[in-house]
Amino acid sequence: MHVLVIGAAGMVGRKLIEKLAASPALNGRDIERLTLADAFAPQVPPAFQSIAKSLTLDLAAPGTAETLIAGRPDVIFHLAAIVSGEAEADFDKGYAVNLDGTRALFEAIRHEGQRTPYAPRLVFASSVAVFGAPFPDAIGDEFFTTPLTSYGTQKAITELLLSDYTRRGFFDGVGIRLPTICVRPGTPNKAASGFFSNILREPLSGKEAVLPVGEDVRHWFASPRSAVGFFLHAASMETAPIGPRRNLTMPGLSALVGEEIEALRRVAGEKAVSLIRREPDPVIARIVAGWPTRFDASRATQLGFRAEATFDEIIRIHIEDELGGSLS
Repeated sequence: MHVLVIGAAGMVGRKLIEKLAASPALNGRDIERLTLADAFAPQVPPAFQSIAKSLTLDLAAPGTAETLIAGRPDVIFHLAAIVSGEAEADFDKGYAVNLDGTRALFEAIRHEGQRTPYAPRLVFASSVAVFGAPFPDAIGDEFFTTPLTSYGTQKAITELLLSDYTRRGFFDGVGIRLPTICVRPGTPNKAASGFFSNILREPLSGKEAVLPVGEDVRHWFASPRSAVGFFLHAASMETAPIGPRRNLTMPGLSALVGEEIEALRRVAGEKAVSLIRREPDPVIARIVAGWPTRFDASRATQLGFRAEATFDEIIRIHIEDELGGSLS
């Protein structure tokens, strides 16, 4: 099997590759070739040194997608994106990367299949940002997509393309609408949702964090460990039961910012909570106000996708995976 990971230098991409390295097979087939691609050089784990190629590239640049698909990967994980806050701040860059680059990838697959039969499994990282207010109490599988951000619009357009290209048989696509992934390791990024992780990750490491919204803000969450599980399940599952609606809202946990903080207090104590500094940001607050807060993800759950049930669990997973299993 040849696996291609686009966006391999990102947080979820890195964790996905680490998981594959620990068990280098998909759907019962050994991974014999691995191509890692991103705008920044992806790191190749030692287990894959002999079979992996690391590429630094711009997916939207002419000819790039064709080069990636020339190797005819069997499974493609498309994780690359300009994140929400940056896509809102830089309109041109958001559409170039999130839409134009993705369309180039889809077209490269289609044209490759016109030469000789070729229809890979393609797993696409979408987002719950495809939904826009006003919302019902819980967004079900039949709720329409009316995004209120450029990022959400770019993801929603790609979802339509993925369904159509799958319907036409160009590839076997599955769109994964990710919850906000928390707790994200590393340093803060430009995502408008970054503070959800910052107010946990930084205090857990003894650092101060800024909270730009009120504690009454509610959102939809899953851990990085769950995110990797979503993608691996989508890559190996039988897709016929999905039917024509190829984009799935992933299960997750609906929680208030205040509930995040209380979970932090239970797991790490008052000292960690005291490191959160309230500093309202009206721009972030406006963006977050347009996001959905609760989902009925029963369709994805019935198809075998799983996520955490409590924020305590999400925090403990971060401690296990990023802090060596204990707090310093």
